[in-house]
Amino acid sequence: MRECFYGAHPVALTRPNILGVLSLIFWSLVVVVMIKYHIYVLRFDNRGEGGILALMGLVGMDKSRRAAVRSTLIVLGVFGAALLYGDGMITPAISVLSAVEGLEISTPFFKPYVIPLTIVILILLFFFQRRGTAGVGAVFGPIMLVWFSTLAAMGIRGILWQPSVLFALNPMHAIRFFITNGMQGFLVLGAVFLVTTGGEALYADLGHFGEKPIQIDWFSIVGPSLVLHYFGQGALLIRNPGAAHNPFYLLAPKWALYPLVILATMATVIASQAIISGVFSLTRQAIQLGYLPRMEIVHTSRAEIGQVYIPSVNWALMFCTIALVIGFRSSTNLAGAYGLAVSTTMIITTILAYVVARDLLGWSVPFAAMITAAFLIADVAFLGANLFKIADGGWFPLLIASIVFLIMTTWRRGRQILNERLRDGALSPEDFVKSLRGHPPVRVPGTAVFMHRSGGVIPPALLHSLKHYKALHQHVMLLTVMTEEVSHLDDDERLTVEDLGEGIFRITCRYGYMEEADIPALLERVGREIHMAIPPMDTTYFLGRETLIVTSRESGMATWREKIFASMMRNAESAARFFRLPPNRVVELGAQIEF
Repeated sequence: MRECFYGAHPVALTRPNILGVLSLIFWSLVVVVMIKYHIYVLRFDNRGEGGILALMGLVGMDKSRRAAVRSTLIVLGVFGAALLYGDGMITPAISVLSAVEGLEISTPFFKPYVIPLTIVILILLFFFQRRGTAGVGAVFGPIMLVWFSTLAAMGIRGILWQPSVLFALNPMHAIRFFITNGMQGFLVLGAVFLVTTGGEALYADLGHFGEKPIQIDWFSIVGPSLVLHYFGQGALLIRNPGAAHNPFYLLAPKWALYPLVILATMATVIASQAIISGVFSLTRQAIQLGYLPRMEIVHTSRAEIGQVYIPSVNWALMFCTIALVIGFRSSTNLAGAYGLAVSTTMIITTILAYVVARDLLGWSVPFAAMITAAFLIADVAFLGANLFKIADGGWFPLLIASIVFLIMTTWRRGRQILNERLRDGALSPEDFVKSLRGHPPVRVPGTAVFMHRSGGVIPPALLHSLKHYKALHQHVMLLTVMTEEVSHLDDDERLTVEDLGEGIFRITCRYGYMEEADIPALLERVGREIHMAIPPMDTTYFLGRETLIVTSRESGMATWREKIFASMMRNAESAARFFRLPPNRVVELGAQIEF
């Protein structure tokens, strides 16, 4: 509300404009948040998981779709995911800063301390991440209930001053607003859009809570509280136009200012916690799907596998968020950077949802196109208004998204090229077994597990081991771990075991992108299937560790991208730590590969 009348592109503080802005806010919440996300998009879950990567996985399931179309849709999904990283940096900065700015309302004495205090709160927030959210849900829930109840009470207080603000429920006020204000009214959409930015976050959190709890929360508590509060702010502005510089805090009684600052800060910390956790979850999905290199992932809850902490991402977010606070210095300035990334992601979500509605729900083209067009009109209008924010800071999330998109696509393409190089001239398992029969090596007791990306070739680590040791274990497991484009797999889809003869077994293990591979437990199951004991202390894991040498050899990727990929390979988490293999049972064999 403040940004509409006191921001970068304000409109005049007249009664018709206030009613017009309120009408835009109300119908944006109804169309975008309620109808599009709570009723339409939430039904598109990938085996219980939500978010743009889950939606992209649903699109990727249809292998019959033309390769060019499928690739385009996947690229859109990856770029949408990259945009959320920019959102994950801006949300904590603007949320906490806007809450702490309430101290300036009481006295100018606090003004020099707003930035330092915001930075201290953000540092504490990011240091808190390592503890996880498993134990704080009991605290977060009551705080948010108090928060939304307070919003509703403040809104009712304002509405009682000016009950006529309820006329803004009529969409004609929004139409008259555009007719009266023209281009200036269109630019205000960039500020109105701020009320809808949580839509993507609630979809991403689908896997944590489920569709029904999210909908019950919205329709019973969150939605009504927000509407009442916005209308209360509108009533305040009709009564006192001078309150436009901070209508949120000025809507409250003077005695409630300091408690409200504390409550608002707690609420924004919780909201920031949610988006940070969402970025961790998104990163984990991207790693599992092969769009990011392996990183250290810490599980913060034994009961909930989705609660993770990724240290490298956490510290990167912290430094970028603090830099945003120092660089932009006010929530009004940050509002110029906020919205562009989310509005672009929302358009991508709408397009992907159309494809899924056609594939999964069997909707006809005219019906699905009509629904999609209705949502796109709102999405494109919001994006158009937000494009004018590029010079005011909107460039930042686009820059972050471009960097993350480059990293994700470089890693994905580099892995494809590396796998092709490893397959060139590689020996097939069938040929290897045939050569063993002709020239049997010395066999030593125990089980050797050779992990490799492709089950169709013999792992280079096995050939190196045989070359150097001149011996082979009694039982050899060629293990390939694959991640499917679904969140979870049933047990009967998990494992494929082939006995190739001569004590050689080819094992293919499949996981969903929200599941963790437990290799020792997997081997116990393999042992039961092939009726053979695989003692953990008699099992050795052999892993290949490739060192890339960038040369002038043609690879299909620019040299500078090859260097980025090689750097990511060097700094990726080792497979032994990532798959949590017993450290004293792992042997790594290096190989140099020209790239």
